[in-house]
Amino acid sequence: MKLWDKGFEPNEIVERFTVGRDRELDMALAPYDVEGSMAHIRMLESIGLLTKDELSTLLAGLQDIADEIAAGRFEIEEGIEDVHSEVEKLLTERLGSVGKKIHAGRSRNDQVLVDLKLFYRERLRQIAEQIGHVFDVLLSLSDRYQNILMPGYTHMQVAMPSSFGLWFGAYAETLIDDLRVVAAAYDTADQNPLGSAAGYGSSFPLKRTMTTQLLQFQTLHYNVCSAQMGRGKTERALAYALNAVASTIGRLAMDVCLFMSQNFAFFSLPDEFTTGSSIMPHKKNPDIFEVMRAKCNRLQSIVGEVSLLTTNLPLGYQRDLQLLKDITFPALDEMDEVLSTLAFILPYLRVNEHILDDARYNYLFTVEDVNRLVLSGKPFREAYREVGMQVQRGEYQPNKTVHHTHEGSIGNLCNAEIRAKMQAVLQHFPSGQ
Repeated sequence: MKLWDKGFEPNEIVERFTVGRDRELDMALAPYDVEGSMAHIRMLESIGLLTKDELSTLLAGLQDIADEIAAGRFEIEEGIEDVHSEVEKLLTERLGSVGKKIHAGRSRNDQVLVDLKLFYRERLRQIAEQIGHVFDVLLSLSDRYQNILMPGYTHMQVAMPSSFGLWFGAYAETLIDDLRVVAAAYDTADQNPLGSAAGYGSSFPLKRTMTTQLLQFQTLHYNVCSAQMGRGKTERALAYALNAVASTIGRLAMDVCLFMSQNFAFFSLPDEFTTGSSIMPHKKNPDIFEVMRAKCNRLQSIVGEVSLLTTNLPLGYQRDLQLLKDITFPALDEMDEVLSTLAFILPYLRVNEHILDDARYNYLFTVEDVNRLVLSGKPFREAYREVGMQVQRGEYQPNKTVHHTHEGSIGNLCNAEIRAKMQAVLQHFPSGQ
């Protein structure tokens, strides 16, 4: 069954190529297709295109389909083009000709768009929730290890004292900025395109504000051409959001891989969370973080994929846009897996609490000693040269006492303020149903 059926069937090769993975991917859209259709027919009844009895019959039929979807009994049959066709087919088989009335006033274009907007909106809300979980784990570890010092690096050279509390907290706060990008993508998705039809509206007196309220969209995509141009824009915003989160987590994973090497030995994992070598009996590899790093690198690549797929398309719907699902749906699943795995594994990281006992880190404290001389009244440049010459002559002996008190430093992490900042951004997203 095809919604555009005009009495002929397309060539089998053409159909197979153009449909692609639609039947498989559209299963994720099924609950949203039903939700959008319920809002649409309520609106149709309000403008006289359905009677009250027809509306009740259709709503009951759609609810049955929604229940089947929730129970895992719904499928898109072979020969059915997409989820929209399957839902309309089921309604028509079960209810008769009234099932054919649900499509008045809309096109498959705005039907797909509303499904996608609802789907992306919910998945972005879930990602925000997961980011919040990872954030909580990171900040709790920051609190736990706030007084345990570790080396800080610049140019991959020993630089200044840091702390494990500072390291964990840095990634926690960075996720707040990433969440703001997720919030921007959420806002882009949270606009109602229903009623834009094929991009040029309808001669029916549709009540688009009504469906906006029924579907709990934040606002309406007013201009009907703009609504259709929103397909591609939403996916670009989504891609940038996933890119931002993946960039942070990928860097964290890289740090852990580096810091678990014997040359650093800042972190370790329980044996059961590592893998071995087929030839080297001593190996305990951090494969979980290596695979996480790889997945995050792959997630960052989808910005280019989405951008190239949507670049220079003319106004109006083009079938190219169908392939966006092939990119974004698996990416959302991968982001979900990365975030849940990271929240799981982080508490198992074991911190080496005595790493600075090693003399190779003595030079970490040169700046501390320069600052002590400055506090005693010596000009900074003279103090810098004095300590620098001690290093050059091999005479430097560090004072390993560290006293950092300003906001955000190793002695004053401001984790309470960081928590408040995260909570403020999380308020942007509604809580789960």
